[in-house]
Amino acid sequence: MYLSGSKWKMTKKPRRRANPWRIILLLVLIGGIIYFNQRVVPEIEPPFIPTVTPTENPEIFVNQAEALFNEGKLSQAIQAYKDAILANPENSSLYVSLARVQILAGDPESALENAELALLRNPDNPLAHVMKAWALDFQGDIINAEVSIERALELAEKNPLAHAVYAEILIDSQEYEAASAESLRALELGPNLLETHRARGYVLYWTGNFSEAIREYQSALNINNAIPNLHLMLGYSYFANQENDKAVTSFSQANALNPSDPIPDYEISRIYLLEGVYNKAIQYGELAVKDAPEDPLMEGNLGVLHFRNRDYEQALKYLSLAVRGGTTEEGVIVEGLPLSYKPKVIEIFSAYGLTLARLNRCDQALPVFQTMLSQVADDEVAVINANEGLSICAASLNPPLEPTPTP
Repeated sequence: MYLSGSKWKMTKKPRRRANPWRIILLLVLIGGIIYFNQRVVPEIEPPFIPTVTPTENPEIFVNQAEALFNEGKLSQAIQAYKDAILANPENSSLYVSLARVQILAGDPESALENAELALLRNPDNPLAHVMKAWALDFQGDIINAEVSIERALELAEKNPLAHAVYAEILIDSQEYEAASAESLRALELGPNLLETHRARGYVLYWTGNFSEAIREYQSALNINNAIPNLHLMLGYSYFANQENDKAVTSFSQANALNPSDPIPDYEISRIYLLEGVYNKAIQYGELAVKDAPEDPLMEGNLGVLHFRNRDYEQALKYLSLAVRGGTTEEGVIVEGLPLSYKPKVIEIFSAYGLTLARLNRCDQALPVFQTMLSQVADDEVAVINANEGLSICAASLNPPLEPTPTP
């Protein structure tokens, strides 16, 4: 049939023979699609959904931290506690444990931060209040330290660590009888705790019972022999007990455990200074300056050591940095010390003024002596040294007359 005027024809086109290769190709494609949907697609994670990764068990890190602490590896123990916190950041007790090690390692600033983080997560954690109080006491904030320790005792009246820290705070407040009672209470509640023996030793040291203080610090070290501060306090106790050789040994052990701390080297330099062994005193004074070149007290101490060794040019180099401030040869900035009644500061100012006078620089020395006489006039040592310096300058400005030859 044909429709006039139409492009469409109703006649059918002849059918083509099926191509077998095309059929095979189609079957392969269909099979591939089925395999992809069933095997591959389920293993592909949908986009924009975070990948789930297994979290480490915080107990693993805690066990590592405790083992490292017992071995005296404080910096590694600190890192292990930090790893535990990353695994469980809402656990208040982890921050407390970290703060404790940081205090014993000589970092109360970081300890205070972590104690406060613990309290953010649990305001009624008594040990968090204890660590906060201890860190504040180390930083000299005794008033706030007392507030924190009193709160800790409200929450846990029989906690030995709280009583130990309270004893140290009371000693720093010069409340000696109350401090002694607290330290004994701490030992009664926790006879096997490092901190209770440390606190008792601290009380005994500041009340002049040096032999007993030595025994308590040794008891604390028997619990953990790798705490720098315990060796430092044992050294102070030996020195106060006039056992200088043992004091040097203890300070050296403290330095070995915490080489970046200038205090052990400083204290050893002072012992050798008192013994008149100036070469060794200067050696350790230099090590202290190397540890803390920005500290004017360390610079001033080295200047005093050279002054006592009559090496005035070298003494002036360090004393000037300590008093006036400046920049070291290595480019470290040192801020000058303000004059105060602290014995170490008076010693440095006295040595500075006398060094200038003996180098015949009285135009610079006189203002130093005048400042000492006006600002620390109640300190006998300062007055004696200032008057000696004025006498030296007066003698240099008015030399004795030559004797007139007899005819």
